[in-house]
Amino acid sequence: MNLLALIEKVQERLDHSPVQTGHGTINNCDEAHWLVFWRLGLPLDSDPHELSEHSPKHQNLSPSDIQSVMDLTEERITSRKPLAYLTQEAWLQGVPFYIDERAIVPRSLIAEVLGSGSLQFVLGFEPERVLDLCTGNGSLAVLSALYWPTAQVEGLDISAPALEVAKINAKRHNLDARIAWHESDGLAAAHGRYDLIVCNPPYVPMQSMQALPMEFQREPALALGSGEDGMDFIREVLPQMHHHLSPKGLLVLELGHEIDTFAKLYPQLPWMSFDTQLGSDQVLGLWAQDLKTYFDPPSSAQALLATKKVNIE
Repeated sequence: MNLLALIEKVQERLDHSPVQTGHGTINNCDEAHWLVFWRLGLPLDSDPHELSEHSPKHQNLSPSDIQSVMDLTEERITSRKPLAYLTQEAWLQGVPFYIDERAIVPRSLIAEVLGSGSLQFVLGFEPERVLDLCTGNGSLAVLSALYWPTAQVEGLDISAPALEVAKINAKRHNLDARIAWHESDGLAAAHGRYDLIVCNPPYVPMQSMQALPMEFQREPALALGSGEDGMDFIREVLPQMHHHLSPKGLLVLELGHEIDTFAKLYPQLPWMSFDTQLGSDQVLGLWAQDLKTYFDPPSSAQALLATKKVNIE
């Protein structure tokens, strides 16, 4: 059996099982490719057709290699754990991360926005201070530190075990001296103002939580669910956000499929949308000034004084 045939065999086995993808792969073909390549120690971006045709080792795989791959396949099916938990590795924007059950698997769409350069264009300046709120495995904090080498980066999360995973990833990328981690309930441990806050918060509604595939139920529920409509965390932190942003600062917020709920909750709050592989309605940008105006509007007296000042001038 050659490499390509083995990938097809694994995919066929996955196709006839109840497994669900969504933790770094979006279909069983990609899942089979990742599973086989990881188990055999091959670079994930290798071409299976090229290896199957021109590499003697992969033209005729050993029985032990085939058995090892099939054992991992069966473990994936019977445990229903995301493959990233079984391999303790996940990739985001071409960057590898350590992961285990203490934190959700890194897959935030904000990583795409970071990698595309959109934020640099929108901000118009290099952020000096960046906060990753609900940092979890620390992937967005690490990517931010990689993209802006002079920025001071902080990661906040309510979960101490998740922060231990984040610290492993910072050390893996030689960034442990540049990223500060803090256990924090919401913004409680935030200090000062940030030019950029990225946040992939829990936003899954209660009813959706109960219907999640087993793979997602293997992840920490604290990082996924947020009350009956998924907006409990947002209700808590969004009104405070402008106090932690610099005057020209930006909040980048991931909301998945809950954008309609968010829009009904804050009907007059302006935002911009960022394009991602899943569309332009899942990652939002909100300016500090718009948040301040919405949540801390001037009183009638202040508005009157401001109007008189304009008229006098």
